Formats: sequence, structure tokens, C-alpha cells
Amino acid sequence: MPLPLCTALVVAGLALTFSSRRQRLGRRLAICGAVLLILFSNRRVSTLLLGPLEAEYPSVPEFSVGSRAPALLEGCEVVAILGSGNNDSPGLPASSRLSSSGLARVVEAVRILSALPRARLIVSGPGTAPGLPSHASVLARAAESLGVDPSRITLLETANDTEEESRAIASMAGGGRVALVTSAWHMPRAAALFRKTGCTFVPCPTDFMSAAPAGTQGGWRRFGFDVESLSRSTSAVHEWIGLLWTRMRLGA
Repeated sequence: MPLPLCTALVVAGLALTFSSRRQRLGRRLAICGAVLLILFSNRRVSTLLLGPLEAEYPSVPEFSVGSRAPALLEGCEVVAILGSGNNDSPGLPASSRLSSSGLARVVEAVRILSALPRARLIVSGPGTAPGLPSHASVLARAAESLGVDPSRITLLETANDTEEESRAIASMAGGGRVALVTSAWHMPRAAALFRKTGCTFVPCPTDFMSAAPAGTQGGWRRFGFDVESLSRSTSAVHEWIGLLWTRMRLGA
């Protein structure tokens, strides 16, 4: 990942500068690490890395609550939220315990469920440690707080990664059509894995991160540097590596 990689290059480079025979190599490694870290922290670079992943599948268009579901969602019997993450801070409501990605995913799933009154919701994610609530249960409580009937929710607490989720959800759907909710940058890899199971699904991406923050769309602001850009670059690198590995290993 970008930060560990850049840190390793800088540290290794600085260490080599103490060697009389490898000072030049050390300086080059340190400079390379610093330059890469600067690039990964740039808004424009992070957008270029993440944008193609998020552009592959369009979001479900807006619709009024109580109105007929958009045509692409018709026939969906299941809405599935893939796992992301949450903290284990006691006393916080479930919506505040979810990661930003997790919150975006549950909000999108609830929005879709409002147009699919007969669909059930599958939430996925194991526990982080013994004795702590599973991620699936946190997602479920967040969905309930947003008005979803608990009887419509099924927990998937045994899947540890997207590949296991794809197999389990395909089996639980029983051949029914699935509205698949995950982050836009994660959707290409998730879709490849779900296709491999033979599951019939509709990509419902959310949590788009490559869109420029308000006030930074034009001019020099597009080329600024910040921690959010480093985070976007990290997500992009993780997904590009994961997508490449999935296609090499499974031919998906």
C-alpha cells in the first residue's frame, strides 16, 4: 500500500546513506519514496487512480419514496450489503459505529429497499474479536434505525472476504435477482466475483470518492494535497491489485 511502501523506501534509503558504498542508491530510494508519497497525496493523481474503477458501473438513479422501482431493480428479491468496517466504541449508535463506507452502503440499501417492499436485506461481515458484535449485526441495527423492519433482515456473519460473500449470498438468494450494494471503487472486483458464482445481480454502487470535494472542482485546487487524497489512492491501489489477482486466479 502507498504509505507503507513510501515509508519503507525512505527508511531504507536513509539507512543506506550511512554506507560509504551505497550512498547514491540510498539517496535515490529516499527521494523516490518521498516523491511517490507526494504523488499519492495529490487530489488529481488520486482521482486518476480511483476514477476508472468508479466509472465502470453507474449509480441507481434517484426516485421518490413509494414510487415504482427503477426498471433495472425490477424483480430483485434480495438487497445485499457487502461488509466494510466499524469501530467497537460502546455507547455509540450503530450508524456512528460504521465506517464512512459502511454508512454509505447501508443508506443506499435502505433507499433501494423503499422501492422493493417484498425484498429482503442481507448484511454481511464477521466480528472483529470474540465477544464483540459482528459487522453484520452493526449494519442490521443501523438499517433498523433507518426504518427497516427487522424481519426483513438476514445476517451473514461467516464470510471473511468478498469471494466468500459472493458464494454465500448467491446461495442464500436461491437463484433470485440480487441488488448488490457496495462502494463504487469496490464494485468491479465484487461484480467479477459474483459473476463467477452465476448469481444474477444488479450493481448498485455507492460511496463515490473520486468526485471533487465542494470548492475544489476548478483551478489550482484540483491539484492540492491532503490526507483524503492519500486515502483515495490507497483504496485505488488496493482494488487494482485485488482486481488483477481476481482475474489472474479465477479468470473472472
